[in-house]
Amino acid sequence: MKNRGRIVAFLLLVVILASTVFSTTNPILKDVKLGLDLQGGFEVLYQVKPLKDGQKISESTVADTARALTNRVDVLGVSEPSIQIESNNRIRVQLAGVEDQESARELLSTQANLSFRDADDNLMLDGNDLKEGKAKANFDENNNPVVTLEMKDPNKFGDVTSEIVQKSPNVLVIWLDFEEGVDSYKEEVNKPKPGFISDPRVSKTINSSNVEISGNFTVEETKNLAGILNAGALPVNLEEIYSTSVGAQFGEQALDKTVFAGIVGISLIFIFMALYYRLPGVVAVITLSVYIYLILLVFTLINGVLTLPGIAALMLGVGMAVDANIITYERIKEELRVGKSVKSSFTAGAKSSFAAILDANVTTLLAAVVLFIFGTSTVKGFATMLIISILVSFITAVWGSRLLLGLLVHSGSLDNKVGWFGLSKKQVHSADENLETLDLTTKFDRFDFVHTRKRFYTISILLLIVGAIMLGVFKLNLGIDFSGGTRVEVLAEQQLDESEVTKQLEDIGHPTTDVVISGDEKNIAVARYKEDFSQEEVNKIKKELNSVYGAEPNVSTVSDTVGKELVMNAIKALAVAALGIIIYVALRFEWRMGLSAIVGLLHDAFFMIAIFSILRLEVDITFIAAVLTIIGYSINDTIVTFDRIRENLHRSKHIDSEEELASIVNKSLRQTLGRSVNTVLTVIFVVVALMALGAESIRPFSIALLIGLLAGTYSSIFISAQLWFDLKKKQMKKSGGLKVEKEKKQWGSDEPVV
Repeated sequence: MKNRGRIVAFLLLVVILASTVFSTTNPILKDVKLGLDLQGGFEVLYQVKPLKDGQKISESTVADTARALTNRVDVLGVSEPSIQIESNNRIRVQLAGVEDQESARELLSTQANLSFRDADDNLMLDGNDLKEGKAKANFDENNNPVVTLEMKDPNKFGDVTSEIVQKSPNVLVIWLDFEEGVDSYKEEVNKPKPGFISDPRVSKTINSSNVEISGNFTVEETKNLAGILNAGALPVNLEEIYSTSVGAQFGEQALDKTVFAGIVGISLIFIFMALYYRLPGVVAVITLSVYIYLILLVFTLINGVLTLPGIAALMLGVGMAVDANIITYERIKEELRVGKSVKSSFTAGAKSSFAAILDANVTTLLAAVVLFIFGTSTVKGFATMLIISILVSFITAVWGSRLLLGLLVHSGSLDNKVGWFGLSKKQVHSADENLETLDLTTKFDRFDFVHTRKRFYTISILLLIVGAIMLGVFKLNLGIDFSGGTRVEVLAEQQLDESEVTKQLEDIGHPTTDVVISGDEKNIAVARYKEDFSQEEVNKIKKELNSVYGAEPNVSTVSDTVGKELVMNAIKALAVAALGIIIYVALRFEWRMGLSAIVGLLHDAFFMIAIFSILRLEVDITFIAAVLTIIGYSINDTIVTFDRIRENLHRSKHIDSEEELASIVNKSLRQTLGRSVNTVLTVIFVVVALMALGAESIRPFSIALLIGLLAGTYSSIFISAQLWFDLKKKQMKKSGGLKVEKEKKQWGSDEPVV
């Protein structure tokens, strides 16, 4: 009865989980906030600068400016805008889902210093003469849209209008952000679109507190003008040093394609796990589904903004969760093969795999935290999703999977049924043979990793030398994130031709020879410029290209200052991540393993950089995210290998020869290679799906991940483990043998059960 109760508990838990997920997923998805790249909108990074000579920019000044920008955004009616104060007196504004991006950007950057001047540009009144918050959008007697204001002193307004009546021409020119020495009424008055708001004629003295601003306004324009006047003038100058705008069509297409790619990639993982690991694989599919659900739930609870890299982090997190399951299941299979019962195999396998899973997750978490600290915008979003993914995967894969599988195992219904774990009876030894897992044969026994290490050292050195030469010749194809400049991305319904796009850009006054056609249907054109465009130039090129191709292009601009800072931050991020990992590995293992692991990571990072240089792929800020992610995955592989080496070392009290050490390293690599192959295979399912089916903008990121995954698996087996062997061999020669002390029991210890 007790055994049957555990099966009922398992089924009941599965039903509860399934019903919860299916009934609440849609409401959660509706609450997920989408980033600019998934719904369109724009992002601007402003440098706060003094308005007048001698003005000091304090923290309170920047805070006041941010509040003024918030008030202006409220006029637009944008839902949940993001306005953040950053270091170095900068303010980052993100407005997702804004349809009229041109008007929104003008509304934000307008200084909003209202002034009333005569025809000779002499100042008659300014914003200080107006009552605060009294600007209103109204209609005049002819039902034309106007803006009404209230003066503080009607008599002063009467004196001004009396003076204007006597002048020729008798106009009271109303300006917004008049620039001395630049703006002039006489130069602007004959232009189709003059720089002033309006220039009403004054034929008599007006002793009234009410002022009406009329012009060729739309209703929307009067609302915006009234809103900006009520929000008040900015206390500083705002200089755009970075901006990016994404058209709604781009966002919609990116979301659809990337979600589809994710579904394909994750489905392949589910199929693989169920076929290869049988019943434990099915349990993994259940917990992985719960994992994805919990990720989205937590993300909405913290008001996270989902971006394209965020979706990639979510799907790559599935790979991390799968890895934890694979490590445990491979250990259980080993215990079954030496003739242990299903119950004791499950207990021993779960216990011995815990340390490897913990260490692998902590080191990947280190890389994610570094990304969060040094990253900006979408990279920070990627890091946030990766951190959540690692923490949630640890809960679902370690605790959830073991809980569900444990119910079935301890029910007794799986006793002697090794086939349910993906094993045939031929692979299982009798308990009478008294074998240990170290004695088991593997599929990779014919490989002698240690004695062929110099061959792989040579291959790696040659590849790195060739990579360095190619890097010196071709250099890196730096995106505007690092080099500064402007990037224009056009999406068309028809196939594009490079020469035609180049001519089109030349015709609208923005010639460039750097035009690349991409996309599955060759309908995306990317043009790059060395100079960073002004807001007016961005508005013009967007308007012109929209009229030609019927879709608003994406335009990103980055100043040289920001580009240099991103390079420095990227170098810092890599250095801090490497330092954190080497310290952790040295503390948990030993310094030789930490040093060997870092050499492997540098090998992987340089290999990725060299391949990007040779293939002329664009290196942008997401490339750094990819490098740090691969550092996490590569160290994951290396940690699992070192964990097994450490375990096998502690089974021997004393190692007398180099051959004994080589045997332990070889055996450890053979035992973990199956897990490494399966893990990288499941992650590759997702990466290839992203690369082949995902949005164009995430393709370089996916390529970097694919290259890094392969390089990381290679380095953990053929570089890091072999370097450790050489370092340990030198220690043996100095000490005359390697005495292995009994390891102290610690949390998560993977000591074999005695």
